[in-house]
Amino acid sequence: MFADLSIHFTKASMSKPRKSIHGEWSSRFTFILAATGSAIGLGNIWKFPYIAGENGGGAFVFVFLICVLVLGLPLIIAEVAIGRYGRQNPINSISNIVEENKSHPMWAVTGWLCLLSGFIIFSFYSVISGWVFSYGLQMGLGTFQNISPDDSIKIFNQFLSQPWTLLFWHSLFSLLTLLVVAKGVQTGIEKAVEILMPVLLILILTLLAYALSTGKFMEGLRFMFDFDFSKLTGESILIAMGQAFFTLSLASGAMMIYGSYLPRGISIPKACFMIAAADTAIAILAGLAIFPIVFAHGLEPASGPGLIFQTLPVAFGNMFGGQVFGALFFMLLLLAAFTSAISMIEATVAWLVENHDMTRNKASLLGGLGAWLLGLGTLLSFNLWSGKTLFGKNFFENIDYLVTNIMMPLGGILIALFASWVMSKHSILNELGIKEGPGFWVWRVSAGLIAPVLVLLVFFHSIEFF
Repeated sequence: MFADLSIHFTKASMSKPRKSIHGEWSSRFTFILAATGSAIGLGNIWKFPYIAGENGGGAFVFVFLICVLVLGLPLIIAEVAIGRYGRQNPINSISNIVEENKSHPMWAVTGWLCLLSGFIIFSFYSVISGWVFSYGLQMGLGTFQNISPDDSIKIFNQFLSQPWTLLFWHSLFSLLTLLVVAKGVQTGIEKAVEILMPVLLILILTLLAYALSTGKFMEGLRFMFDFDFSKLTGESILIAMGQAFFTLSLASGAMMIYGSYLPRGISIPKACFMIAAADTAIAILAGLAIFPIVFAHGLEPASGPGLIFQTLPVAFGNMFGGQVFGALFFMLLLLAAFTSAISMIEATVAWLVENHDMTRNKASLLGGLGAWLLGLGTLLSFNLWSGKTLFGKNFFENIDYLVTNIMMPLGGILIALFASWVMSKHSILNELGIKEGPGFWVWRVSAGLIAPVLVLLVFFHSIEFF
């Protein structure tokens, strides 16, 4: 059965470097922009600042940075290296390497885990991003002016109870994403991120400047950066490891497919370091922009959708200029969601083009339609299907749990082991652009031994037995 997963080589094709049929990034800068856009998502904006504040502030940030260097960076390097060597979608790239190295065909499961993770994430990411789209419009129209906390909760619950409204926003977000993906690497994805990422940074800096005027900037700064080692527990360290893993879009196929478009001559370790640094910096800036606004209105910071859709509308609705800056905030969220969504569906589109001889337009339509249909389950989980559960969870909670707690950690472990021990030493050295020496062995030990153990700890920490 697994023989069907592999792409067969000829001697001629193995003797010369492969090229992606989808094209390449025009420069290292565009790759970094695209990959950073993939890594920066909704979780960066609300989750990282909150968990930092709740788990020791600066002490947690310090541990998180160590986890990024020891866990996140080696894994993103591994994933991009596999992608550039294979030059195809995650399934084909890994299958190619498996056949070339005469490794066990079961390793092909790694590619399937990555591609399916991205596909499933896109399905529910589109639904939640649709909420952001709607709230940005409502904020701009003044819906939340002088709103109370109770009214904010009622508006949000009423919004979720309307499946046709959610369907419109889910469909609109999916369509816009697929229009970009359908145009290809350079004329679609690259052009989009070259515009969207600078705008995203401008929005964050604008909101940061506004936060400085609230009088609560130092309180927000202390919330995130005071070194409170009493709050730093074993649980906090596991949370830091999990955040370091998930924040970089690892094991979702995104970095591998983006790596397949990376031109030769560009240093993978240097580019990946810049991606990790930019992703972390954006998350910190977002927290510094958000929490002074929350504290200025005596509101409690809450993790998850509650902060975005219930707490912050109250803050923006009761401050001078809140209508404008609230709309800018939701625009920021939307851009972060958009750049991530593009990367999540790209691997599926590439697989359809490469394996089923489809045009990019047709592949985008078919892949997007499949994800859109799967997203209907998430959409209905908050209204018509809210009472339908399996293992005590609704549809959305089950697929989110499956991807986040099982598929991605397992995929991450397999990627680390695959790049470190299955790919030939010559191949991985060539992709990393280094010679065998201390630098290579530091990476190989980090990616091949330390990272799998750490991801396994995250896996057991997050797993719930039904």
